[in-house]
Amino acid sequence: MNMIKFKIVTPEKIVIEETVYQATLPVLGGEVTILPNHIPYIGALQAGEIIFRKKQNGEETSLATSGGFVEFHNNTLSILADTAERAEEIDLVRAEEARTRAEALKKEQLTMNDEEYARTSALFEKELARVRVARKHHTRRGISLEDNAL
Repeated sequence: MNMIKFKIVTPEKIVIEETVYQATLPVLGGEVTILPNHIPYIGALQAGEIIFRKKQNGEETSLATSGGFVEFHNNTLSILADTAERAEEIDLVRAEEARTRAEALKKEQLTMNDEEYARTSALFEKELARVRVARKHHTRRGISLEDNAL
């Protein structure tokens, strides 16, 4: 069975470097799922959830990302991400607090110029993606969200 060489790099570190069967990515305009022998692909990554499987019917692993770029060629999938964080590494309480702060900042748009508003909107989307990925991970693992003071 063909596999994909999968690598996610952020400015801080190499987040993932593994062989996988498939990866689903949040790209501008929706999602794309990359399987072995997919046609060459280059795209812009948006804030959301990256999901990959190491085996055809294997367990999914999720990461939250805030954007970046993706390239697939010759069964090599490379992602240059602004941020990428494994679901199990996200502190759900802190992510919720950060999302709430970002949402409050976004509501103050009347006092912001276009650049400040774009930066605040991107921060909000990043935190929202982190919360969604963490909540999904907790639900899959049977961890009560109430145990996390939510």
